[in-house]
Amino acid sequence: MYGSILDSEGSKIKIGECSIICENAVLRASAAGNREYPVEIGDHVFISPQSTLIGCEVESNSYIATGATILQGAIVESGAAVAVGAFVHANTLVPANYFIPPNNIAIGDPIKIYSPKEKEGLTKEIKSIEFAKVAFNVDANWENRFERYRQATMVRSKEFGSHLNDEIID
Repeated sequence: MYGSILDSEGSKIKIGECSIICENAVLRASAAGNREYPVEIGDHVFISPQSTLIGCEVESNSYIATGATILQGAIVESGAAVAVGAFVHANTLVPANYFIPPNNIAIGDPIKIYSPKEKEGLTKEIKSIEFAKVAFNVDANWENRFERYRQATMVRSKEFGSHLNDEIID
C-alpha cells in the first residue's frame, strides 16, 4: 500500500501469496559481514502500517500489528501475532500461534517477554545476544558505545553507498 518501502540492499525480499504490506511499512533486507539477512514473508501475512521488518522471516498466516518491529535473524512462526508497538529482537524465535502483547519486547530462543520498564533484564539480555555483531558485524565492547556506534555507521554507510549515483525521478 501507499508509502511502504521494500529495500533489498544486501540481500532479497520474498513475499508470499495474498500477503498485505500496509501504509508506511518498511521491509529491509540487509547483510552483516558475510551473512545475508533476507526478508521472507509467507502466504496470508498481514503487515500493518508503520511496521519495520529488517532481515527476518514471518511465516504464513501471521499478523504484525501497527508499529511493530522485527529485527535480523528473527523468525515469527505460523499463526503468531506481534501486537501494536511490540519489538522482536535479533535472532528471536516467536513460536507458532504465540502472541506478543502490545509494547513488549521479545528476546531469545526460547522466547522471553519483557516490558519496557524491565531495564536491567533487557540490558542483560540484549548484551547476551550480541546485537551489534548480528546486525552490523561489529565486535566493539558493549561498554564502548562510542566505538560500537562508529563502526555500525561505517558498515551501513558502505552498504547504502550503492545509492550514491541514484537518479531522482519526479
